[in-house]
Amino acid sequence: MMTTRVLSVSVPVADQDAALKFYTEVLGCELRTDMEVWPGARMVEVVPPGSSVSLLLLPPDSQIPVAIRLGTSDAQQAHVKIGESGATLHNDEVVRMQGVPPMFSFADPDGNGLVYIEDADESQGR
Repeated sequence: MMTTRVLSVSVPVADQDAALKFYTEVLGCELRTDMEVWPGARMVEVVPPGSSVSLLLLPPDSQIPVAIRLGTSDAQQAHVKIGESGATLHNDEVVRMQGVPPMFSFADPDGNGLVYIEDADESQGR
């Protein structure tokens, strides 16, 4: 199985602080992550209570892809299959950073942003 689950969905926002306040104080979401992934790339992630799918509040010009993030059991195998399909790959190879699961971004035939992230829970047979 290539796609294991939906992990998160990006929501383009003009102001991350204002969006964070709205999603937590008005909508009742819980803050999961608020960090600078690398200089100039802030990731704000909230999750509705009881949901396993989070929302990433990202500016439209974010260095972090505004996309739907999907789990995959094998990022390398998925990268090859997506590449063979003729879909647009945004990474020439699987991105591997210390402390972060292997991942890559691509677009569906309509240009929608997608990211595959190797899902450790699924790849370990859980």
